[in-house]
Amino acid sequence: MTSRGVMTCRAAVVRKCREALEVEEIEVDPPKSSEVRIKMLCASICHTDILCWQGVPLPMFPRIPGHEGVGVIESVGENVTNLKVGDTVMPLYLGECGECSNCISGITNLCHKYPFNFNGLMADGTSRMSVKGERLYHHFSCSTWSEYAVIDANYAVKVDPRISLPHASFLCCGFTTGFGSTSRVVNIHKGSTVAVIGLGAVGLGAVKGAQMLGASKIIGIDINEKKHDKARFFGITEFINPEVSGKSVSELIKEATGELGVDYCFECTGVPALLNEAIEGSKVGTGTVVFIGAGVEKSGELNYIPLLCGRTVKGSIYGGVRTHTDLPSIVDKCVNKEIDLDQLITHEISLAEINKGFQYMKDPNCIKVVIKF
Repeated sequence: MTSRGVMTCRAAVVRKCREALEVEEIEVDPPKSSEVRIKMLCASICHTDILCWQGVPLPMFPRIPGHEGVGVIESVGENVTNLKVGDTVMPLYLGECGECSNCISGITNLCHKYPFNFNGLMADGTSRMSVKGERLYHHFSCSTWSEYAVIDANYAVKVDPRISLPHASFLCCGFTTGFGSTSRVVNIHKGSTVAVIGLGAVGLGAVKGAQMLGASKIIGIDINEKKHDKARFFGITEFINPEVSGKSVSELIKEATGELGVDYCFECTGVPALLNEAIEGSKVGTGTVVFIGAGVEKSGELNYIPLLCGRTVKGSIYGGVRTHTDLPSIVDKCVNKEIDLDQLITHEISLAEINKGFQYMKDPNCIKVVIKF
């Protein structure tokens, strides 16, 4: 074990729901036997971090948000063999044991041994972060808005040194969630018709995935006209702004597809009313809808008759991407410039400016805010 004891550092802490974050001096414990402690080099703001700030899905405070980032390992627990001090890694919110029934199936990325964790604590039910003895909750399995973070080693993936730090951070959630869903949740075939509702980082990932898989028509849907050019860069063939036409999203999708609807529709906003629109906008009998977006509202009504007409609805966490099996190939595509993530960067801040970053997220031009340490 190469741990050097409790470390003091700065972190962005949300103490109460929807209140401004405070950059505080905190204590970060050394890693336990199967864990690593990471010195963060770069992080980014995802829409899910805003949900965390809003107390969704569980209002656990005080808490350190952040689940996108990249850093270098500062210390390791005695049972960690696949990572070492000095490795640059991406801290993730899913693991992959390779041995449980889900991992062996190859169908899903939701591992039984290293699950998607909502309770804000490590596997042993404790936190590795505190302020003068007061426990701080993690965000999922990590909290990247801290100068140092502790995570189970299985949730950390080594970074190809050829990829830029911001790009690696983006691949920890948003872009990968959309991109992976086009091949891991469904399998878009050449010539498919696709609609993507919501053109943030997740939606743009879905657009790019559909383009690379040979979709013949990719309809990008957003109420922000400023998303048009950016989405065109990632691969949409046409853009629809529902607010301009006064028609429903499903009507507009059908108009663009000869009244048939699309083969695949990706709902990336988490707005309950759009779930039914996504279903209605897919083809009768064969259409598939993927729910990716998360929102403040935890439930919504689904119209069952469109589902009875043979459509399929699927949900997705991290685009179905397996962290150790699939993620490296997506990184390779970025390194080889098959995917250009520079287009996602719209704002940069320091950790001390975290509240300014939240304001930037309200900017119509904003896609990703990079946090530099």
